[in-house]
Amino acid sequence: MRPTSKVLIVGASGLVGSAAANAFCQSGWSVVTASRRFPTWVSGDVTHVTLDLDQAATIDRLVLDHPDVTHLVYTAVFELPGLISGWSDPRQIHRNGEMFERLLKRLIAATQLRQVTLLQGTKAYGGAVKPMRIPARESQPRVEHPNFYWLQEDCLTQAAQQHGLTYTILRPQLIVGPNQGVVMNLPPVIGAYAALRRLEGRPFSFPGGADWVWEAVDVRLVGDACVWAANADAAINQTFNLTNGEVFSWRDLWPALADALGVALGPDEPLDLVGYFETRKEAWATLAQDYALVTPSLDSLLGESHHYANLCFAFGAEVSPPPALVSTIKIKQAGFTDTYNTEESFCHWLKVLQSRSVLPPRQN
Repeated sequence: MRPTSKVLIVGASGLVGSAAANAFCQSGWSVVTASRRFPTWVSGDVTHVTLDLDQAATIDRLVLDHPDVTHLVYTAVFELPGLISGWSDPRQIHRNGEMFERLLKRLIAATQLRQVTLLQGTKAYGGAVKPMRIPARESQPRVEHPNFYWLQEDCLTQAAQQHGLTYTILRPQLIVGPNQGVVMNLPPVIGAYAALRRLEGRPFSFPGGADWVWEAVDVRLVGDACVWAANADAAINQTFNLTNGEVFSWRDLWPALADALGVALGPDEPLDLVGYFETRKEAWATLAQDYALVTPSLDSLLGESHHYANLCFAFGAEVSPPPALVSTIKIKQAGFTDTYNTEESFCHWLKVLQSRSVLPPRQN
């Protein structure tokens, strides 16, 4: 890292943004976090800026106060209510593209920006519209389908050619972390489901459908990858898939989750979690009051992640959906070789959520 390096992390209240801020702080960087909400999961020494990417005036204030920014980690995303249908919605696609372009142009014009790390995901391989190639590799041709990734990527690569920037694009798969109220994070959903089932005197049954083998990535690994990408020559102008390094199935994982949460297992019980949580907001408010939880509103706890849970658990599927597995050979050969145990990752973050009074404590 150069002594003058200063990283701006946009979307810092989100899952990856918070982890990236923590990782850069631990690595000794000067860190500026920017988001609409204060990043409560950031524990390092940061300068926070309230930022609305739809408002040029807030971007102007940011660059005026921090003209010495050299690196950008862009993790912000706009998602429509209901999550899944928004992935192909032109309004969502164009808004995400415009937010990124607006910020990038201003940073190029008014700061010392020289490197950008952009977050995508495995939707880049078209899994939302057709079966993915297995494994999905970064070298495969772009799958053309409605997606804001391509708007942002084309904007970034063009800017890199014109202004001499370097960039890295990371494609993590099913990120696991602590943040509540975000669009795609399963530990708060799993923990809330377990707590409500226990309140009802019912077992912690797997609510999904057919078996579906997955990969996941601990958010701490993603944060560390962002720091690596900012420094590594092998990461310059490259795209990398990112996972923990193993596969898993939900039914195999479920007993470990039950143990971490202190709840009793039960037989499978297919359940629409969106509908389930919709009718239990008052029950959650009671739990929150009884245990002095920091998030008394179920909506604020879940964000849109319960929609994501229905997808990940294959709710309603009688046969296994097409696999969505990616190769991580490229990033390992480039020098980033970190791995995590997925079972330990889920259990770790569930315990953190309990210790921070986001979820009720474990019942022995």
